[in-house]
Amino acid sequence: MSASDFRQIAIGRETGKPERLFRAAVSAFCALPRPSRREIAQLEDLTLPLFDKVSVEARRYVAAALSESEYAPFGLVRKLCDEPVDIAAPLLVRSPILSDVTLISLIGRHGLPHARAIARRPNLHQTIADLIRVLERPRLVYPEGAKQQEPAAKAAPATGAIAATDMSNAPHPGELAENVRRKLRAMMTPAAQHQAVTDEERVPAYDKLKATALTGNDTFFQTALADALEIDLLAARSITEKSGYSSLIDALKALDLAEEQAFLLAASILPGQFAHAESVRLFLQRYRALHRDVALDRVRDWKAASVGARIRSNAERLQPRNSSSTPKGGQLKAS
Repeated sequence: MSASDFRQIAIGRETGKPERLFRAAVSAFCALPRPSRREIAQLEDLTLPLFDKVSVEARRYVAAALSESEYAPFGLVRKLCDEPVDIAAPLLVRSPILSDVTLISLIGRHGLPHARAIARRPNLHQTIADLIRVLERPRLVYPEGAKQQEPAAKAAPATGAIAATDMSNAPHPGELAENVRRKLRAMMTPAAQHQAVTDEERVPAYDKLKATALTGNDTFFQTALADALEIDLLAARSITEKSGYSSLIDALKALDLAEEQAFLLAASILPGQFAHAESVRLFLQRYRALHRDVALDRVRDWKAASVGARIRSNAERLQPRNSSSTPKGGQLKAS
């Protein structure tokens, strides 16, 4: 498979059974040395509708193929990670796009089988390793020595002082588990605080976006979107004028809108994208699967691109002045 193969598949020239298309799309994508954001979104658009139609072997193949990719679509990776561990294991062990918070949520949803695979990750966060150790050895939560403290004290009262000294060095019931919980809360606290801020700000932002979207004037909505994301108008215009809605999903997810709110805005701005129920289901599935941190990274890329464009524009505007002033200086020196 080559890059041209993937692009042919992405624009709909490749036909055939879902199984063959599913494998071929991922194989061709992995052949791209540095896929663009558009190509990443295309792979997600191709594979998610086929996911429930392909065999376990195909899912296992795709999980292994994407396990070391830095550009794998996050929505597809998350869906594969929610599969049984015999399918998800390559991603759980090696995928570089799974954050610590994502790993914790996967352990919470799927328990010990996924936790054992995650424990094999290199450079695993120590708090997650402690969490897995607690799941593997529940006796660490309630040590046997603590349960036997009271019978031992009755059987040997003469050695009570020694026993008390020994037990003072042993962990109290639930101490290790509580330490792990405290560390996990500390890891999640910054995200929770940021979420509280966005919860206060997203309601007026959504109200303004909805009001402008329902006017039918794209410029009004683009201006409101630029204000909400703190990007320039050109970037907001490019988001809404693209042929698909991948960039719009990123923008709405970065604002942390509910999926119903996001769909209302998308359907108002791009009504031609939702001609049937399947297209609505795919939009909601993609929006639900997209991690907000990924969307925020893309917004930061838009801001950086806008700054770079302004710098280049200023440099080009100043260049003629410098070149025109040089001959005058040369003439003065010559005279």
